[in-house]
Amino acid sequence: MKSTKAVITGDIINSRAGDTSEWLIPLKSALTHYGRSPQQWEIYRGDSFQLILPPEQALLAAIHIKASVRQSKAHDVRMAIGLGDQDHTADKITESNGTAFVRSGECFESLKKQTLAIRSSHDVLNEPINLMLSLALLTANHWSATVAGVVTTVLTHTDKNQIEIAERLGKSQSSVSEALKRGGFEEIMQLNAYYQSKLSQL
Repeated sequence: MKSTKAVITGDIINSRAGDTSEWLIPLKSALTHYGRSPQQWEIYRGDSFQLILPPEQALLAAIHIKASVRQSKAHDVRMAIGLGDQDHTADKITESNGTAFVRSGECFESLKKQTLAIRSSHDVLNEPINLMLSLALLTANHWSATVAGVVTTVLTHTDKNQIEIAERLGKSQSSVSEALKRGGFEEIMQLNAYYQSKLSQL
C-alpha cells in the first residue's frame, strides 16, 4: 500500500441553505489540515471538493470533514473515499488522475442513502468497512452542532487530552467527555483502528 493514495470526493448537502460561510469556512479549515490548495485539495463547482492524502489518514479525515460541516445545523456532507494509484500529478488536484480518482468518482456517483463510503480494488476491505460506516452514520448523521464542534476540535488537535480540549472550547472536561460519548467517538476510533489493520494486510 506504500504507493497507494486516497482521494476523497465530496459535496455539501443543502449548500444553498443559509449563509455559504456557515459550511465553507469550516470545510476549508478541515481540508487545510491535510494539505495545500490546489494541489492536494480543491473546492470546485461551488459546493464540491476533492482531497488527496495517504490512505492511513483517509477515514478520520472524512470524519473530520463531516464534523466540521455539521457544526452548521443546516448542512451535511456526502463523501466517497477511493483508494488506488495517482498516475498524473497536476498543479490542481482536479486535473490529476489515476485509479484512486476513478474509484473515488465512481463511488461518489453510486452514493444513495449512505453519505460516506469507500472503494478500493479489495472487497476484503470494501465490504466490512462500508457496513461499519453505515452503522457509524446512524449516529454521525444526527450529531448536534455541539457534538460536531467537540469532535472537530479533537480531530484537529490530536495531541491534546480532554482537559486541554475542554480549556480550548471553554467547556468542562465532563461536558467534552459527554459530547464524545453521544457522538460515538470511541466507536469511530475503533472503526479507524480496524480500517488501519485491514490496510496493513493488503
